[in-house]
This record gives sequence, C-alpha cells and structure tokens, in this order.
Amino acid sequence: MSVSREGGCSCGSVRYRLASDPLFTHCCHCLNCQRQTGSAFVINLLIEADRVELLAGEPQPVDVPRDDGSTQRIYRCPTCQVAVFSEYGRPGVRFVRGGTLDRPAEITPDVHIFTKSRLPWITLPESVPAFEIYYDSKTLWPAASLERLRAVMS
Repeated sequence: MSVSREGGCSCGSVRYRLASDPLFTHCCHCLNCQRQTGSAFVINLLIEADRVELLAGEPQPVDVPRDDGSTQRIYRCPTCQVAVFSEYGRPGVRFVRGGTLDRPAEITPDVHIFTKSRLPWITLPESVPAFEIYYDSKTLWPAASLERLRAVMS
C-alpha cells in the first residue's frame, strides 16, 4: 500500500485501518447519497471487507431505504452515529466513507458518478471521468483491482 490509511467516527469509539489501497474511489452525486449524507455528494473508497481492519469498537449495521426500493446497509458508530462505511448488496465489498479518514485530503476520486443529479454549483475536474449515471468498471478499473474484485466475489 502506498500510504497507511486509518480513520474512524467523530467520538473515536470506532477506529479502522485499511490494509491496502482501495479498489477504486467513487464520488457519488446521486440523490440517495445526498440525502444519506446531508451533503452534495459522498466519497466512497471501495475495498474488500476483510481489508477493513477494526482497531476499536464495532460499527452497527442499519438498513436504510434507497430511492429504487432496495436497501443499503450503513455501518454507524453506536455512540455518535457517524456512518463509517456502507454495503450495497455485496457483503464482500465495503464502501468506506472518505470523510472518516484521518487524512481525507489524501484521497481523490477516480470517477464521478450520477452526475445527472450533481448540484449545479459543483464544477467537476476535466481530468477525472464523469458519468451521468454509472459506468462499466471493466473499462475503467485497473486490472489489479478487477482481479481483486473477482477474488472476493467468487
């Protein structure tokens, strides 16, 4: 891993370390993420669940409704209720909230998704791929990340 990454909730009850670089990093502008975070978008580091090492505490899973009728499992600190990571139907992959990292400025998105609902005052960088909805990971992800994903999904 290029940089050791640790993070946690606001109160410090939940702490984690990423055991490797993420598979890929999304900046999601969908309405669901806006609603769930109370912000304009969310930064999610996609990483294998077994590479998120809990150092302290145990985040509690909370199933929340999504706009499409499915549910999303958000893991929150039981004390301060900060969302630390999420699952989207695949328990083998975590979506670690970039804002919970100790040094969130070290993370930059690999892609912007659901830009059709991007707030109009947000300017996207021309150097980062952006998609109105979603994209084909097989064409955008590095080969090593695709191999890691195949391994966790099998």
